[in-house]
Amino acid sequence: MQTGENIQALYKILDLLRFGSILLLLIHFYSVCFPAVAELELSVPILNKIIYNLSNGFPALSGIYKPKLVILLLLTISLIGVTGKKDDKLAVQPVLLYLSVGLVFFFTSTFLLSISAPPTKIASLYIIITSTGYLLILTGGTKVSRLLKDRMGNDIFNDFNESFPQEERLLQTEDTVNLPTEYVFRRKKRKGWINLQIFRGCILAGTPGSGKSFWVVRNYITQLVQRHYCFFLYDFKFPDLTLILYNHALKHAHLYPVKPQFYIINFDDLSRTHRCNVLYPETMLDLTDATESSRTLMLALNRSWLKQSGEFFVESPILFVTAIFWFLRKYQNGKYCTLPHAIELSMMEYDELFPVLTLEPTIEVLINPFISAYVRGAAEQLEGQIASAKISLSRLVSPSLYYVLSGSDFTLDINNPESPKLVCVGNNPAKQSTYGAVLSLYVERMHKLINKKGQHPCALIYDEYPTLTASVDLISTARSNKIAVLVGLQDMSQLVRDYGKEHAEVIVNICGNIISGQVLGESAKSLSERIGKINQQKESHSISSSDTSVSKSANLDAAVPVSRISNLSSGEFVGAVADTPQNPIKNKVFHCRIINDIDAIKKEEQSYQQLPVIRNIDEQTVMENYFQIKRDVRHLIDTEMEKIRNNPAFKHLIKKPPKPPATSTQSKSI
Repeated sequence: MQTGENIQALYKILDLLRFGSILLLLIHFYSVCFPAVAELELSVPILNKIIYNLSNGFPALSGIYKPKLVILLLLTISLIGVTGKKDDKLAVQPVLLYLSVGLVFFFTSTFLLSISAPPTKIASLYIIITSTGYLLILTGGTKVSRLLKDRMGNDIFNDFNESFPQEERLLQTEDTVNLPTEYVFRRKKRKGWINLQIFRGCILAGTPGSGKSFWVVRNYITQLVQRHYCFFLYDFKFPDLTLILYNHALKHAHLYPVKPQFYIINFDDLSRTHRCNVLYPETMLDLTDATESSRTLMLALNRSWLKQSGEFFVESPILFVTAIFWFLRKYQNGKYCTLPHAIELSMMEYDELFPVLTLEPTIEVLINPFISAYVRGAAEQLEGQIASAKISLSRLVSPSLYYVLSGSDFTLDINNPESPKLVCVGNNPAKQSTYGAVLSLYVERMHKLINKKGQHPCALIYDEYPTLTASVDLISTARSNKIAVLVGLQDMSQLVRDYGKEHAEVIVNICGNIISGQVLGESAKSLSERIGKINQQKESHSISSSDTSVSKSANLDAAVPVSRISNLSSGEFVGAVADTPQNPIKNKVFHCRIINDIDAIKKEEQSYQQLPVIRNIDEQTVMENYFQIKRDVRHLIDTEMEKIRNNPAFKHLIKKPPKPPATSTQSKSI
């Protein structure tokens, strides 16, 4: 216990040791400078006898250097207990200077004893220099206790406290993507690995330029191609990622159990695109498929409807488009079941459209509200129900879109073991609202077809996912079906803006892995909370006129604070990974730099082959296809209307034109 009596007793002991050190120094001077003492007739016989006995009885006090070491030892012990007032302005360099100069003076003064000079002169110089050295050592020693060790001053960004151990094992399996990393722990650079369990879903976030594609997506593609995965790649900035997948597929396609086929959907360069009917009739098995397709397309064309689900003027257009889709699916076994035919059919006049739709009994419930309004002549109500659907679909009227959507080069069952596929769909940032709606429909139909048991492992990579409108149920249900999903976005606020807060939270929370480059605001805050806290050592200093106190404490604080996430450099990532019972991971969170061999990648890109030309296409062919679709729909309407006119059972559906108003002549005659 530190009572006042104990402290006073300690100070007395230290003073005694220091006094003993000084006493031995004086005895040392008397002994070493004895010729001068004798010359000055200051010799004391009894003192000579005592010094002689001490030298013989204690070998440590004999000679010249040994007594100095004992003196220095006693002085050092006496200084250990000194508790001087802390001084935040006192630097280490002056203290070291005092000690080093003092030691030099204290020990090198011995050389004065070997020079030729009068004994009194030698003794005077020796005593002065040795005493000066002793005093410098004493001064430096007392200042040591006044030094204030301020770790906070040397670590202004708290790098030491916010470093933590990370996973350094390479856990390589068939269902992992492994990213080599470099991180700092306790001011030392260490090597590590990010081991992503791909079937647990992965969110990849980061502002533009943070390095998502180069540092993460590239590794994702290259490693899974080597493991023979099928692919669906949504390339927002086509063809950046598509080139990577295509060239790696060329190298490794021969290693697949069944050689995969490479397909591209691209609405800008029709010579380098395949054609795919997104409403392929054989894949639309029941009315629910048509309903889901209609909902996906209409919500993608009208993103604001996502927050108004269930309202009358949202559900009515979806119901109308569902009826169109399913009618074409049933008509002549899906002969005209394509999205371009559906768009053209929806543009027909009501007097022809509704009688024709009535011929399909399975959509009677769907079109009943529209038929009722049509028969009663409620034109305003009918337009209110359908106009928003027609206006939205009219944005898709394009010869190039019609050309791609009306062909059937392949189907969207990409993980079919008998016919594995690598499919890349490209968007264009300048036309993302139009292309994104069609591509959302591709994604929705593909999700329905691949989420089955016994299929080939496949990877779904979505670059800039918020530009799509697609269900996320696949992420939570596809793990057992060996489907890996990578969702790329710039910021969580994009999801909130386009999907609504609840839907955005679902997308983020159901993914077991999250990798993030630089993000700001609420995204950085939620990510910091997800990474969690670590135990950090803190120091606080209190300096007053009489004393200085230093207190230390340990607190749980954010491992990666918001400010650090908001200022990450390109290639730096933070996040957390999920694990499996077979490969448990203790250190799941990370803050590191992903390592890529940049020179090797540049060399590899120089040897990339360009995307192949699928077919030679000219504008005349595209326009001919465009007009043929219009003729097909016109033929369908004319054929069915002829049947209706010739069948008395349907004549009530043919609305008679209103009678013309009476002329002025007729009025006068009446």
